[in-house]
Amino acid sequence: MRFVHSTIVLGLCGCLLAGCANGKSQDPNARMTPPPPNIPPSPPQKNVPLDPALAEAARQQITRSLQSTGSVTTPRVHALEAVKDLGEVEHAPEVIAALSSDEPIVRFAGAMTAGGLQLEAAHKPLLTIAEDPDFNVRVAVRYALHRLGDTHLSHDLEAYARDPRKEVRGNTAMVLGMLNEPSALKILRVLRLDPEPSVRQQAAEAMWRLGDESGLEALMGMSVSRYPDDQMLALLALAEPRDNRVGRTVEAGLTHDYIEVNLVAARALGMLGTDEGYGVALRGASSGDPRQRFMAAMALGAIGRSDAQDTLRRLLADDYESVRVAAAEAILQLKGS
Repeated sequence: MRFVHSTIVLGLCGCLLAGCANGKSQDPNARMTPPPPNIPPSPPQKNVPLDPALAEAARQQITRSLQSTGSVTTPRVHALEAVKDLGEVEHAPEVIAALSSDEPIVRFAGAMTAGGLQLEAAHKPLLTIAEDPDFNVRVAVRYALHRLGDTHLSHDLEAYARDPRKEVRGNTAMVLGMLNEPSALKILRVLRLDPEPSVRQQAAEAMWRLGDESGLEALMGMSVSRYPDDQMLALLALAEPRDNRVGRTVEAGLTHDYIEVNLVAARALGMLGTDEGYGVALRGASSGDPRQRFMAAMALGAIGRSDAQDTLRRLLADDYESVRVAAAEAILQLKGS
């Protein structure tokens, strides 16, 4: 799962590309695209040597997006997430610079990335924004400081779990799951009873991360929700810990009624170590919808097949910067033959 900030799910299925909200529309199938009649099979894997020039182009794309200071913040946020996912500590200066951005969403992503990478150099800059006017940023800062071994503000997360703003409660649930502290289950069990569905969802995911079976049960239920947004969240969350019990549930997403769910299932299966969704991802990469191309790139990266390089090379030249960043991250995730 990727970062959540305000009412937007960052990175999840490329929702930011389309501006979708982390809530329920009156039409449970809104924003979704029906698939063609047949689900494409995954072609046999070909062992293709990794192209160093393509990898370098991918790194350059991430660097450009990290350094972006324009009014469109989404690619910069995606680039910060990519740096965290790839563990690229050499981008520490850009991560630290994000902490002083004028945009709360960038400060939030910067703090989450600093924590994910455990950047010691970010300690003082994080303390500088510990009382940020945006409470979502405060949550991310406390996560990052805790990851750095500075726990003097960690107790604030218990208070933030009771914050009147649902986004703050949801982000608190998310980071509690990421801190790998079993003691957080006491707070998460309360958040599982939250009146806001999105908070309950984040709490379920966090509990599953911490090995709580009730979190698994809740996510299994979400995976058959009438809302595709719920299903996509559940499929990715189920795949975070590798557990053979979730394979069949995730696989079912490949035959869902909407392409976006198919693509998320392909990505989740990749996270679980299988390339069953490779054909679905290849099809999505040729979509006329940039959101679907973004999602396809994320799936190809999770699957990690080196024979996806030609497809990702094309996506690295996409008209949409967020698609290019997703392709860049995917290229750097590919496994050599």
